[in-house]
Amino acid sequence: MAALARLLIIGFIVCTILYVVLSLYSRSVRKGKLREWWEEEGRPGDLDAYIEKGLEEYDGSLRRRLILGVYVVPFSIVAAIIYFTNFH
Repeated sequence: MAALARLLIIGFIVCTILYVVLSLYSRSVRKGKLREWWEEEGRPGDLDAYIEKGLEEYDGSLRRRLILGVYVVPFSIVAAIIYFTNFH
């Protein structure tokens, strides 16, 4: 039981680090795309306001929520392995 607790704690820490890295990377990519789109559209308005509005839309997007799969997928796989190893 202690080994499982240690696995889950270490797994959670690794998943958290991976989640933070993926979130920061995805946000920086979106910021770069917003900057490119701003230049392609003929520079309408203020760049900072344009990027801020785009990032607010990004925060509510599906892509942002899909990054949470970093937690769901590994723990589901571990749970399935434990289930099939012990009960089948």
